[in-house]
Amino acid sequence: MNNSVTNTARLLGAGLRALLVLTLVTGVIYPLVVTGIAQALFNDKANGSEIKADGKVVGSSLIGQSYHLPLKKGEETASPDLKWFQGRLQNGLGTNSVNTQYSLILSGATNRSGDNADLIAWVKAAKAAVIKDNSTPDYTVKASEVPADAVTSSGSGLDPDISPAYADLQVHRIAERNGLPVAQVQKLVDDHTTGRTLGFIGEPRVNVLELNIALKALVAKS
Repeated sequence: MNNSVTNTARLLGAGLRALLVLTLVTGVIYPLVVTGIAQALFNDKANGSEIKADGKVVGSSLIGQSYHLPLKKGEETASPDLKWFQGRLQNGLGTNSVNTQYSLILSGATNRSGDNADLIAWVKAAKAAVIKDNSTPDYTVKASEVPADAVTSSGSGLDPDISPAYADLQVHRIAERNGLPVAQVQKLVDDHTTGRTLGFIGEPRVNVLELNIALKALVAKS
């Protein structure tokens, strides 16, 4: 009887020691090591790819932001503030009650097929708005110049980047609204255009938040 109790106690003691060791190794040491390596070698990515301006974090390079005027009484969707470069449409083009301002509790696209009547109507309306908003007295946007990313959202609805073509299309409007030379604004876009990763992965892109931070600095200097 005594031997049975002793063996049971030994097994319980061994199990407890194993639990403590595994907890220490997998629950404390391993996370600390991984965190330390991430902070040392991939500090930017480990901290959420933060973008800073004026000494403070203003966003992430991985998540888009909206540039809208304050919501007016009776409006369901705020109008874009056209002195800023605009990003892709949010969360599937349409108005929704949850993710209207890139709220991170939800992301996603419309999940509608290409021949869906609602989707076609949204795209046509978005295209007309892009043409109207970006045409200036000395520059008229043609329908054929409007790229797909100007009238559709990404799969997540949170894409932080736009195509160089969409950024170029906004140059004249940005120049007019901010009292800047067109050539100066175009250079700003060119300087903030990122090529394909490793030369062949993905597409050339422009991060809208980084571009607008640079635009703000340029306006302040002018």
